[in-house]
Amino acid sequence: MVIFFQHHSAAVQQFRRVAPSLSKHWPCLTCRNSLAKTPIATAITTTPQSPFPSIAISIRCFTNNTSSLLSPASASNNDPSPDEILSSFANLDHRRASRTGFPEAVFGQGKTPSQIHSILDSMANNVNELMEAAASENDKEVFVSTTSKAIIATRVDRDVYDAVVSIGPLQHGVMEYHDTARIISVRANALENNTDTTTTGNQDEKNISQQSVVVACAGTTDLPVAEEAALTLSLSGIPVTRIYDCGVAGLHRIISALPKLRHPNVGCVIVCAGMDGALPSVVGGLVDVPVVAVPTSVGYGMSLGGMSALLTMLNSCSPGVGVVNVDNGFGGAVWAMKCLNSRQK
Repeated sequence: MVIFFQHHSAAVQQFRRVAPSLSKHWPCLTCRNSLAKTPIATAITTTPQSPFPSIAISIRCFTNNTSSLLSPASASNNDPSPDEILSSFANLDHRRASRTGFPEAVFGQGKTPSQIHSILDSMANNVNELMEAAASENDKEVFVSTTSKAIIATRVDRDVYDAVVSIGPLQHGVMEYHDTARIISVRANALENNTDTTTTGNQDEKNISQQSVVVACAGTTDLPVAEEAALTLSLSGIPVTRIYDCGVAGLHRIISALPKLRHPNVGCVIVCAGMDGALPSVVGGLVDVPVVAVPTSVGYGMSLGGMSALLTMLNSCSPGVGVVNVDNGFGGAVWAMKCLNSRQK
């Protein structure tokens, strides 16, 4: 059981009466202030056998906006391990790709640069460990799919990325920033000198990789959402064909793109549009594969931040058009990939 409470609560005071030496002498690991003088949030872990805090204490100094872990056995060591720091704010799902067919991604918006840095480094380390296990002659049952190697952080603005970089390079991978999509991608160190693509978690993955997804957007201002979808797919090993600036204000543009839309390798089409959001309905009436509609928040006054496009897409007259949330390019990419996976079953 983990109990969280604030510095000013009665529980903290009671804890300090029970363990006065801890409250006086254990410093915050970042600012070195004692617990008695620092505004903190404390997490006490107890066991059914003992109600007293004896396992671990998570200390957060709000003045530095960082987190760390202490245990009584390591109170003399003021340098927590990366895993201890990470576990104080994240519980990563490293097996999501094998379970759902798509990797866990980091939603960067709202996270601190240090949190993003720690999470990405842990994800890169996980890929390294998977690749090492797959290469082991004694572990022939371990496979690494292309999607399992994808490490992605979405909704990361340039200034946040710069702050992440300023912390220092990742220990287990190399970061790259994609401006338009606002995505950080990471290539694990184990992949730098690895060109063998035979380690896959599914024998059908080669067939899936031959299928592609078309990502279309109505206008240039829809590009950030479209690129979020396109880049998410390409980083996961899915071929992507881009058709940009083909909105309904000039229908000849989407008509001229029909050869790409109807190519036999295309397994799904993602259409991003703001304003009136009419383009997915048009595309839905021209192709025989699933269409994923992604409304964007682009538009004048009464577009209501993408609400008008969302309602248009939900009321599409073209059967077979599915809709995700406003500006959710990542969600559209996940849907498209699940469509490809389902075609192989």
